[in-house]
Amino acid sequence: MTELFYSGAVVAVIATLLVIVQTNVVHALIYLVLSLLSVAVVFFSLGAPFVAILEAIVYAGAIMVLFLFVVMMLNLGQRSRDQEKDWLPARTWFVPSVLAAVLLMQLTASFPSAQTQIKEIGARAVSELLFGPYVLAVELASFLLLAGLVSAYHIAKKS
Repeated sequence: MTELFYSGAVVAVIATLLVIVQTNVVHALIYLVLSLLSVAVVFFSLGAPFVAILEAIVYAGAIMVLFLFVVMMLNLGQRSRDQEKDWLPARTWFVPSVLAAVLLMQLTASFPSAQTQIKEIGARAVSELLFGPYVLAVELASFLLLAGLVSAYHIAKKS
């Protein structure tokens, strides 16, 4: 599990740095999704499979849906459709594919040893934690998401 943790952490850091330096929004999004998935692998390696699944579904899935929503809202026209056809040549997939392959190899190698460490926890226990001692963090996260949604609406709104 230690190798899984470190490889997931390295992939997360590299993918996050690549998100920052990318000039193409679509390429940056691909690296962001890879970064979020590698953070999910880190959570899994720390013995929190539920949080890892939530990370993959909520963050990686929600980021993709939000991105599609913004692209549809902007409606850039024929020029953007022509650019979309050429947005990902094969060489652009090389680095994310290598990083994802490293994560996949480490994750599959850790499955036999991970079966003995996973402790099942019910939805009630998770909700008691989220709305018990961590209620302030949950509410702050919801305000942050709401602020991002309102900001995205106002930025994309045509005047």
